[in-house]
Amino acid sequence: TKYAVDTIPAKLKYSVEHEWLDADGKVGITAFAVEQIGDIVFVELPAIGTMVEATKPFGVIESVKAVSELFAPASGKVIAINDTLADTPETVANDCYGAGWLVRIELSNPGEVGALKDAAAYRAMIASL
Repeated sequence: TKYAVDTIPAKLKYSVEHEWLDADGKVGITAFAVEQIGDIVFVELPAIGTMVEATKPFGVIESVKAVSELFAPASGKVIAINDTLADTPETVANDCYGAGWLVRIELSNPGEVGALKDAAAYRAMIASL
């Protein structure tokens, strides 16, 4: 967990379910989540145009040891998905804050972003787990 705590990008917002959201609407999972999940073998993402709802599941990430739901950090419409993950799901683990992003959403309620944690609050949350 030390690695995950030390590498939390300040520019992102974080959900209690360990997803991150950037200013462009990109969503991914945190390094802490990657550590918990283990070796990622499959990622199931929604189709472009799908409406997602804050705190509700929008996809699935599968590792050798478990299947985990992905939760939307905010509500909106999926306007892009990371197609490369179909062939290389391990990209999520290798670069979770970069090339391993999952979907991009067009926020339908930007006010929801205020409910997300900043890097310091997220760091404190995972430190207490």
